[in-house]
Amino acid sequence: MTNHQNSDSNSMESAIEEALKILWTAAQESNHNPLKLLEILRKLESLHQEIRDTLFQQSLPDNRQALYILLKDIEANGGWPYIYRTKLSELVSRLSPEELGCLLSDEVTPTS
Repeated sequence: MTNHQNSDSNSMESAIEEALKILWTAAQESNHNPLKLLEILRKLESLHQEIRDTLFQQSLPDNRQALYILLKDIEANGGWPYIYRTKLSELVSRLSPEELGCLLSDEVTPTS
């Protein structure tokens, strides 16, 4: 890798780290507000999909050697990027038995 490529890589890593710090700060400021946190997660997922479906797909290798390098990197550095989705059962598990009973019996009344 040349000095120019190394400098570009360091600059990109620095920009990514700065963006992650900004996102983390926004999430911390939204602490205890599940709607704002959900909005952040949705935007992250949307960006993930956009990068994957456009830029990443277009950059995939077109020869065996480049594919081998990509697959070795995936294997060595933790696999394929994945955004975990919370299951509804995990959300419901946080409810008290009384609240769960009301939910199951359709006695839930909206609160204002």
